[in-house]
Amino acid sequence: MQRSLTNQKSLRDSFLYIILFIIYESLSSIYLFLPPLFGVLFVLLINALNRDNTIGVVLIALCLVIFEAEKGYILFTSIIYLLIAYKFILPKVIQNFNCYSCIKFSYIFIAYIGFLVFNTLFSNIFLIDLPGANYYIIYYIVIEFFIVSLL
Repeated sequence: MQRSLTNQKSLRDSFLYIILFIIYESLSSIYLFLPPLFGVLFVLLINALNRDNTIGVVLIALCLVIFEAEKGYILFTSIIYLLIAYKFILPKVIQNFNCYSCIKFSYIFIAYIGFLVFNTLFSNIFLIDLPGANYYIIYYIVIEFFIVSLL
């Protein structure tokens, strides 16, 4: 399959972003003041799904798998949760809020708090130890809201 002449975006740039994300994610595990960018990935996934960007969805899914591996979550739980949230929760959020900044904040809040609840439910069903959650989540929500506001 050949690429279109109008679509000359290089895949090399996308893979460079993934390599930089791997390095950043490793540093965020060492230095807790660096947010893991889970909410940012959720917003990017929403944008890629809205634009029907298949390559973007696959690359974001790869970044989410790297996030899960680095933080010790069960494989593919973040992808499953984010797709469920995109399909069932986000239409209600968009319907109830008029403020675009409020919608972005709710995206990040739903990503972090909902994923924590989803993992708790998932670990209780399968009797698996839950990776530790700390109070940095509030800090991460605030920092990532400012990052997403710049997007």
